[in-house]
Amino acid sequence: MQMRNLAQELDLFKNYEKNKPRRLIKIADLNPINNLKLVFREIRDYFAGNVTGITRDEKIAQNIMRLLFCKVYDEKNSNNFAEFSNRPNEDYKTFQLRIKRLFEQVKNSYSDIFEYNEEIEINAEDLSFIVSKLEDYSILNADRDVIGDAFEELIGTSFRGGEGQFFTPRNVINMMINVLQPSDGERIIDPACGTGGFLAYTIRYMKSKNCKNYYIAGIDKDAFLAKIAKIYLSLIGDEKYHIYCENSLEVPTKWNGETQDNIKLGEFDVVLTNPPFGAKIPVVGKDLLDQYKLGHKWNFKKDWLLTKNLFDKQPPQILFIERCIQLLKENGRMGIVLPEGIFGNPSDRYIWEYISSVASVIGIVSLSQETFQPSTHTKTSVLFLKKTKDKPKKIFMAIANSVGHNKNGKPIYKITKNGEPILDKNWNKILNDDLPIIASRFISYNQNKLESNDHLGFSISHDQLSDHIFIPEYYNPEIQKELEELKNSGKYILTSIGELVNKGILQLKRGNEIGSQFYGSGDIPFVRTSDIVNWEIKFDPIKAISEEIYEQYKKLQDIKEQDILFVNDGTFLIGRTAMVTHLDIKIIIQSHIRKIRVIDKTFINPYYLFYLLNSKIARKQIDSKTFVQATISTMGNRLKEVILPISKDNFEVNNITKEIESIIKEKSLLREKTIKIVENSI
Repeated sequence: MQMRNLAQELDLFKNYEKNKPRRLIKIADLNPINNLKLVFREIRDYFAGNVTGITRDEKIAQNIMRLLFCKVYDEKNSNNFAEFSNRPNEDYKTFQLRIKRLFEQVKNSYSDIFEYNEEIEINAEDLSFIVSKLEDYSILNADRDVIGDAFEELIGTSFRGGEGQFFTPRNVINMMINVLQPSDGERIIDPACGTGGFLAYTIRYMKSKNCKNYYIAGIDKDAFLAKIAKIYLSLIGDEKYHIYCENSLEVPTKWNGETQDNIKLGEFDVVLTNPPFGAKIPVVGKDLLDQYKLGHKWNFKKDWLLTKNLFDKQPPQILFIERCIQLLKENGRMGIVLPEGIFGNPSDRYIWEYISSVASVIGIVSLSQETFQPSTHTKTSVLFLKKTKDKPKKIFMAIANSVGHNKNGKPIYKITKNGEPILDKNWNKILNDDLPIIASRFISYNQNKLESNDHLGFSISHDQLSDHIFIPEYYNPEIQKELEELKNSGKYILTSIGELVNKGILQLKRGNEIGSQFYGSGDIPFVRTSDIVNWEIKFDPIKAISEEIYEQYKKLQDIKEQDILFVNDGTFLIGRTAMVTHLDIKIIIQSHIRKIRVIDKTFINPYYLFYLLNSKIARKQIDSKTFVQATISTMGNRLKEVILPISKDNFEVNNITKEIESIIKEKSLLREKTIKIVENSI
């Protein structure tokens, strides 16, 4: 009943819009629009529910854009009465022909945006309704931010990332622009401009600084996205932009003549970009790869050395790093969004060797996992560099744990400890977004005024960089501060897992992969990362193996009671632990799991070690040393770097040890009872 009433109300609303009295509308009487985003939503909903043949978001958006340009063109060129309007005593057919003639004029004036054969694909009655939603308002006199915000939502909901393309959130763009601070007289480019987000916000920034003499350029190989960028920048009222449909990574002499005349390597002051990335869209071709040092293989001996041998293929993001640097003039600045793997993968460290040979890293901002969600789960960071061989003494780093929205793209707000929203002076909720603070801290750092030293802004010297690792979480000063406080308290001995291994106190051993063809071949548990839950091994792992396979790995793995199983690789699972009990000895463990065995129990009890591995300070270190490689997270050998604070208080150690032992034994007893119940069941 409620659904039917709602539908009836919507029909009444639509009928009112269609049947309201028509009048001649003067251009001079148009009102600036301040709710264009809402109007777009109403039009989009009308399309989805009423317009036959046009229900896909992309198609809806294309037609809305055509009508928007009709509206803008009409406001610019009509002397008195608006053409983009319903008129009294005019039938639908006459009205439709008039709007179509208007669009023909638009196509002639904006031939670089619209194809000659494009049409407004809407029947007369529906077109009348849509025009009625816009006819009383002025787009030209509207606030540019209102238009930009509305258009951004329109394209954001209509065009999803393909070929590794995902639209950059505005707060990331603004942070990057505020850090690099483009100024009057500068040339700015985005060589992977997509729909033009970086360029649009750069234009807003330049206008807010009253800059008038600047050059804005964008390149994208997708003709449709390049077209959207032109529409976006035109609608926000800027005529200084230059958009080219080219493959930015191609040999520049293969670009068309106009592009070659206007886009030259070594002539830009600022590069801002978020290039497409992913191993599934590799760049191939000898001529294309040969123009890049990063298209060649590098060998590592004592240092990384460039060879003459080409890769068969390279992910685009790697080549974009070099192309962006090539575009910069000397002392030019760059901000580029990259997948986190590049910042820490051992196999990618030749990239940093190349970067250091031609430029200087000035800062890195780690973005939260939610930044590009729900479009993609790829963890990213922003690299800032300057094209100069003068190396700064330090590098700015920051970690954005919150970016204003959750994994579903819904906004999240700052709250009190009691869960109440925190309000600003105008009683509005405040977005929980670290990026504006980080931008402010970065600017202070550039001015030698950075006073903070926490995850929202800190600096490290080049001497502190470990083996070409450029992941801010790895150097989080808050963790180091906690460890120093524990050490200075005099109550703890701080020692790393690696030191304990080297002294023969602990033993670390990796599991094995047996091959999926052996899954389900028997009833002996093959323990995977997901089988380690709540300090124990699942009672009935899904993947079980035969006695024959077990015998092959039994001696190699050598599982014993009181061994600790530690998840070393696996997204969202790293750091999970389980203590091997008498119920778990006959198992095989996966290669993503490390077996930790206490060899010298006079130095540390296995149950106390288990406690330390699950302590908050250990967990923080584990998280900071977990890197994303492609689609999986891993700790690698960095588990050995985790520092354990061993209490000097024997009474405290004994109490904790007994408590952990009691918990493990209780869990084991409950499992044993469960097994007996199942075995004795019907």
